[in-house]
Amino acid sequence: MKNSASGEPDSYFAIRPECQGDVPKARFKPKIGKTLSARRWHAAFSQDGHLDIAGVLRRIQRGGVHPSIKGVVWEFLLGCFDPNSTFNERNEVRQRRREQYDALKAECQKMVPIIGSGKFITAAIINDDGQPMQDPSTSSDPHDNIGVMSSNDAVSDKKVIQWKLSLHQIGLDVVRTDRALVFYESEINQAKLWDILSVYAWVDNDIGYVQGMNDICSPMVILLENEADAFWCFQHAMRRLRENFRSSSSSIGVQTQLSTLSEIIKTVDPKLHQHLEEVDGGEYLFAFRMLMVLFRREFSFIDGLYLWEVMWAMEYNPNIFASYEESDSNVATGKNVAPKISNKLLKQYGKFERKNVETGRTDQNSPLAVFLVASVLETKNKRLLKEAKGLDDVVKIVGDITGKLDARKALNEALKIHKKYLNKAKK
Repeated sequence: MKNSASGEPDSYFAIRPECQGDVPKARFKPKIGKTLSARRWHAAFSQDGHLDIAGVLRRIQRGGVHPSIKGVVWEFLLGCFDPNSTFNERNEVRQRRREQYDALKAECQKMVPIIGSGKFITAAIINDDGQPMQDPSTSSDPHDNIGVMSSNDAVSDKKVIQWKLSLHQIGLDVVRTDRALVFYESEINQAKLWDILSVYAWVDNDIGYVQGMNDICSPMVILLENEADAFWCFQHAMRRLRENFRSSSSSIGVQTQLSTLSEIIKTVDPKLHQHLEEVDGGEYLFAFRMLMVLFRREFSFIDGLYLWEVMWAMEYNPNIFASYEESDSNVATGKNVAPKISNKLLKQYGKFERKNVETGRTDQNSPLAVFLVASVLETKNKRLLKEAKGLDDVVKIVGDITGKLDARKALNEALKIHKKYLNKAKK
C-alpha cells in the first residue's frame, strides 16, 4: 500500500478540476496495519478459495478497504458470495449471474432498444396512457434525440407502462449523479448506470425506480468494471435498503426506522428527545435523507464509501449468502437464517450484529445507520438544546454536518449508543 499517507484514493476517484472547490474534503486515507490492503486480502484466502471472513472483518472495522480492492470486497460484505465457497464455486455463481443479467437486459432491450447502446434518454418516451410521445428528434436536447431509438408501439400492460414512464426520470437522475467525478464525464459510464437502474426497475416492479437509488448504485458502477457484476452488487445492496424506498400516500419507506430512532433518543437522551418534540421535530423527519441514501450527501464520495464498508462489516452476518440464495424472489429482503451459533461462528459476525445476536435482538428496523444518526444528534446535543427554537433550526444544525463528519468517530459513537440502548432497553 504505497503512499498511504498521501491522498491516494483521489487517484482512484478523480475530481473534475472545475469541481475541486465544491466537494467536501476527504478524510479517509489508507493506513498500513489498519486498512485492508490487496496483499492482506489475497492472503486471507486458502489455497482452494475459502475466505477468512473473521480476519477480513476485523481489518475493515479498523481501517476500511483499500480503493484497489473495494469492489471485490463489497461483493462479500453484501452477500453476493459465500466466504466458505471455493474459487471454482464462485466462478460458477458469477458466470450464472452474468448470463442471468444478460437475459434480463435483453428482455428490456426488446421493449426499449436504446438499452445497452451506450446512450440513454432524459425525455419521456410514452405518456401515462402508454401512447408513444411525439417524435422527439425535433428536440434540442441531444439525449432526447436518441429517444427515437425506443419502441414506438403503444403499450397497454400496466407493468410495462410503469417501467417505461420511469426511464426518463432515471436518465435525469443519472445526469445529476456524482457530477464532480471525472468517471461520469463519459457518456458510456453514465449509460452503464442508466442500464443497471433500468433493468433493476424492471425486475423490482413492486417498487420500481425511486430517486436516491442512483446514489446507491453509482459506487458499484465505478468499482466493478463488469456491468453484470455491478448490477448484482447493487441488487444485493437493495435487498437491505429497498424498504427505504417504499412509500404510499400515508407513509414513507424509512418511517419505521425514524420511529426506531425516536425510541433510541428517548431511551438514551430523554432530555434531547423531549426538546425535539417541543420544537415539532419529534417525528425525526429531518433524518429522512441520511437514512434513505446512507449518508451519501453528508460525506465526501471517498468517505461515503469508507463509511458504507465499515458499516457493512459491522453488520455482517455469515448466513447472509445462504439466506439470499434460498429466497425465491430476486428482490427478497433476505431475513437471516438462525442456526445454532458456536463461538467460532460468532467470530464471523460483525461487531454490531454480534451484539444483536448475543442479546437476542433481530429487529430488522434497527440497522446501524439508525444508531449512526443518533450519534450525529448526540454530537449536536448542546447546540440543539440551546439554539433550536423550531424545526427549521433543527434542520440547519443537523445540516451543518455535511462534509464535516468523521466517519470513524461517528461509527464508534454509534456502537456506544447501541450498547447503551440495549442495556437500558433491558431494564
